[in-house]
Amino acid sequence: MTHVAGRHLALLVAICAVWGFNLIAIKAGVDRMPPIFFSFLRFLVLAVAVLPFLRIRRGEMRWLLLASVCSGGLQFALMFVGIAQSGSMSSVAIAGQLGVPFTTLLSIAILGEQVRWRRWAGILLSFAGVMIIGFNPLVFNSLGGLLLVVLGALSGSLGLVAIKRVNDIKPLELQAWFAWTSLPVLFVLTWLFEEDQMASLASVDLAGAGAVLYTSLAASLFGHTAFFALVQRYAVTSVAPITVLAPLFSVAFAVLLLGESLDWRIIVGGLMTLGGVATIAMRERRLPDTHT
Repeated sequence: MTHVAGRHLALLVAICAVWGFNLIAIKAGVDRMPPIFFSFLRFLVLAVAVLPFLRIRRGEMRWLLLASVCSGGLQFALMFVGIAQSGSMSSVAIAGQLGVPFTTLLSIAILGEQVRWRRWAGILLSFAGVMIIGFNPLVFNSLGGLLLVVLGALSGSLGLVAIKRVNDIKPLELQAWFAWTSLPVLFVLTWLFEEDQMASLASVDLAGAGAVLYTSLAASLFGHTAFFALVQRYAVTSVAPITVLAPLFSVAFAVLLLGESLDWRIIVGGLMTLGGVATIAMRERRLPDTHT
């Protein structure tokens, strides 16, 4: 395992903190405007920022477009609506990590990858942990929101499997395709299923505007770009386990800033899920990027 230099370890922890706070920013955004519309605005800001990196890839566009739709607009629509409906951001933070075992299972089914017993144990532990979290009364009363977050993780995993068919794509180029492909998808979804979009935008306060900028520029543009730079520099097995700090930061922020309380189901289930995710990630050659 390659040793991560101290300054890069500090950067990785900072990235996890940025990703952890992202859930709080999303919650602030979906409390002020329709969730799919909020996701549309998030991708609109990101799309403008990464426009120079948009490139046509001959012979690979079907896989790139499939990945962009699944890991972009569809995943974020499901996730943001789930967050808007959920009564527990801590449970959402943990359930979102199911993208890692989902990606592994889809890689087995679609790409024919081989998995040994340790990763199977991690997969089972991850899903068992989320099931325990679901029995928390607060989570159970808004179970639909948690299920939408899980479906969002599954959608993102489909996109990650598809992107493995695209050769040597750079992080900013990938984000450009995710953003520009997501815009028409999210526009149609918000037009069909939501209302009062313009009214919410006209009345948005500083916190709502900050939420849009944070989720697009801090969590995505900075967080993902810096993370991929570290993955390219170090062995994935050195970087992967540390990313479980992101949902831990989310839980801490939810408790400190939103006043959420934790019972034994969320604590035990969360530890089981994150332990399973870390086990899978340590065995992966590539680290799936499932963060929001």
